[in-house]
Amino acid sequence: MKRKRVGVLALTGLALLGVAGLAVGPASAAPAETDSANAAGYGRGHDDPVIIGHRGAPGYRPEHTLASYELAFRQGVNWVDVDLVPTKDGQLVARHEPEIGGTTDVAKHPEFASRKTTKVIDGTPLTGWFTEDFTLAELKTLRAVERIPQNRPNNQMYNGRYQIATYQEVLDLTKRLSRELHRTVGTYPEVKHSTYFQSIGNPTEPKLVAILDRNGLNRRNAPVIIQSFEVSNLIALHKQVRVPLLQLTDATGAPADFVAKGDKRTYADLVTAQGLREVAKYADYLGPAKSQIIPLDAAGNLTQPTAIVRDAHAAGLKVQPYTFRNENPFLPKNLRSSDKPDAYGNVFAEEAAFFKAGVDGFFADQPDTALESLHDFLGR
Repeated sequence: MKRKRVGVLALTGLALLGVAGLAVGPASAAPAETDSANAAGYGRGHDDPVIIGHRGAPGYRPEHTLASYELAFRQGVNWVDVDLVPTKDGQLVARHEPEIGGTTDVAKHPEFASRKTTKVIDGTPLTGWFTEDFTLAELKTLRAVERIPQNRPNNQMYNGRYQIATYQEVLDLTKRLSRELHRTVGTYPEVKHSTYFQSIGNPTEPKLVAILDRNGLNRRNAPVIIQSFEVSNLIALHKQVRVPLLQLTDATGAPADFVAKGDKRTYADLVTAQGLREVAKYADYLGPAKSQIIPLDAAGNLTQPTAIVRDAHAAGLKVQPYTFRNENPFLPKNLRSSDKPDAYGNVFAEEAAFFKAGVDGFFADQPDTALESLHDFLGR
C-alpha cells in the first residue's frame, strides 16, 4: 500500500515529497557501478524492463531542464533521455530541436529578434531561432517554457524559471544524485539531426565523444547509452565509444543520412528481420515508435503486436519504444477518458499491453506512472 500511495502523490503533482521511495528495493543495495547494457533498476533484477524518463519528467516540468531531469530521477527511474544540439561556440545543450522558439522565451528578447530565420533541416523548412546561431552565454539569458501548454497547462507556472542546460550540467546532476540517492543514474544522449549539423560544419558527435572522455564515461560500464535516428553516425560511433548504442526508428520515412546519400532504404527496411540483424552489428538497442510495436486500427485502437520485438530479440537487440504519455490525445481512442486534451486516460492499459508484447522498457513523459505500470507487470 505504501508504494501505491507514493505513486498517487506523484501523480497529483506532489512528486518532490519523498518520491525517491518509488525506487524498488533498498537504495543501499545499489552497486557503485552498473552495466549500462543491462541495468534495469535496482532491486528488480538486471533483466527487468527499463523506464527512461523521456526528456526528464516533462509531464510535470518543462522538458529538457535540470528540474525535469531531477524530478524523473527522484520519481525512481535510473535513466533520462537527453536530446543534444550544438551552440555557435561548440557546446552541447539539451533541447529537443535546434529551433527554440517553442521551448524558450527567445521571442520576448528584442536583442535576438534579428536572429529569427528559416532553415531547411532534413528536408523540412523551419522558421524560428536556432541554437547554432547563439553562443552558450547568449542561450543562458533565455528561460525554458512549456512546449505543449494545451496538454500541460499546469506546467506553465514554471515558465521562465529554468535555464537551458548543457550536457555537462546534466552529467554533473547525475553524479550528484547518484551520491545522494545511493544508486547509479545515467543518460541516454540523443544526437539530433546529425547530417544537418555535419553539413554546416558543426557536428555533434566529436563534441559528445570529447565530453564522455573528459568525464571518464567512454567505458563499457558507464551509465550512458547513445541514440540516433540516423545510421551512419552510429556505425562510426561504434568504433569510437565503448558505451552501448540505440538505433531509433520511426513509423514512416527514412533516416536523414540515407536520404542525403540517395540510399532508398527506409525505417521499415531497418526493422525487417534482416534489417535488424544489420542493426545488431553496431547497436545493442532498438528504439522504435510505439506504433511499430502495436499498430492502431482505423478507429485508433490498439491491434495485435507485430513481429518486431520477436525479430529484434532474435537478432540480440533489446527493444525500448517511445513515447508513453498520460494525456488523452496521446492514447488509443478507446483508452481516453474524455475529449479534454489535458486530462489523463487509461495509460496503464496501454503500457500493460506493451509489457505483454515483450518490450524491454520504454520512454515515458510521466516516469512515476510508468513505474507503477512496471511494478504491476512484475507483480512486485
